[in-house]
Amino acid sequence: MKFKSIKGTKDILPGEVESWQRVEDTIRRVLRAFNYREIRTPIFEQTSLFARSIGELTDIVSKEMYTFIDRSEESLTLRPEGTAATLRAFIQNNLGEQTPLTKLYYMGPMFRQERPQAGRLRQFHQFGVEALGSSSPQLDVEMMLIALTVYRELGIQQFVLKVNSVGCQQCRPAYKKKLLHALQNVQSQLSPESQARVNQNPLRVLDSKDEKDQELTRTAPLMKDHLCPECSEHFLEVQKLLQSTETPFEIDGRLVRGLDYYTKTAFEIASSALGSQDALAGGGRYDLLVEELGGKPTPGIGFAAGMERLMMVLAKVGTPSPSDLNPILYIVTTDESSRRWAFTKASSLRSKGLRVEIDYLGRSVKAQMREANRQEAQYSVVIGETELQTQHAKLKNMKTGEESLVNLDELQSALRV
Repeated sequence: MKFKSIKGTKDILPGEVESWQRVEDTIRRVLRAFNYREIRTPIFEQTSLFARSIGELTDIVSKEMYTFIDRSEESLTLRPEGTAATLRAFIQNNLGEQTPLTKLYYMGPMFRQERPQAGRLRQFHQFGVEALGSSSPQLDVEMMLIALTVYRELGIQQFVLKVNSVGCQQCRPAYKKKLLHALQNVQSQLSPESQARVNQNPLRVLDSKDEKDQELTRTAPLMKDHLCPECSEHFLEVQKLLQSTETPFEIDGRLVRGLDYYTKTAFEIASSALGSQDALAGGGRYDLLVEELGGKPTPGIGFAAGMERLMMVLAKVGTPSPSDLNPILYIVTTDESSRRWAFTKASSLRSKGLRVEIDYLGRSVKAQMREANRQEAQYSVVIGETELQTQHAKLKNMKTGEESLVNLDELQSALRV
């Protein structure tokens, strides 16, 4: 029997993993600079948590979740996104009591049983950021700047920041009535998916990627034109802050978060390098969600970003591979005595943080030098009977070919790293 990975999942192999680690290290470094702390939640939760936070009528809950009944007859679900679990942990562990503003981020696998395609898997990875406790528009812009900083630090320049306001519970109900009226006039001509959404979640019709849907709803009313004074002022301040930080952005009135708990700011970062599936990251303010999940009323904002899509963009723009993965030194050996010496020396150098490789296959000197070249070692040294007797050996710079005689006790200091 031949075992294969499950459809919609992917092995991340050596050679790829190092690129992922570089991205993860960059994300963590940027988040530390913004004073966010990592949180790690279980990969499965009660199904009702996601149904309540994401919404029963969404495709994620109705079609895509991996849900199962455990031995206690409880319905559990592999997490399809990270916000619900993070907020559950925030409420359960009283994090809001410890500090007036809680700044968190997460990174890890998510699960959705959808049709696999480029940049979209059934087990995929996201990093996400959440800030809880403030309704300040400054925090909205900080959230956008975090995402933009990550992408710039990774060398990505081809992206656009889109922003919108989806109003609040005060101004959205009246707007939804106007939108519903406009959509009902063209409902029979919309795609089947949008037809179903007209009465269930009309805002999501505006978010349709179907070209015919977009044309039919081209003149539909937009939330940004029907904001209450508070939402209008908030959205204007977000724009002023983006301008003050010289951050380019576009106002996209069709950018929505169709769930009722989303309020005011919504944003998305898209990259032309991804083709039709162009979204790199998306987020918004959710001032009602903590209370909806059983916590105290707490304003919040966050975003999530797909790691696979990010890796696709990095591959297309040709960012350099990490250079700190290759051995600094490859110790070539000629006999059993030199192999024992090399093992002890390599262990000592590794304990000091140096990347050192030796041969474990009993290969010839010529084969070991080929391996040192293949691994792109910075230096090599050949150790045999003579070198052990004299305690000196020739250290070779593998890039320039330059050789220098070094004392074996001073081998570490001879490595220019």
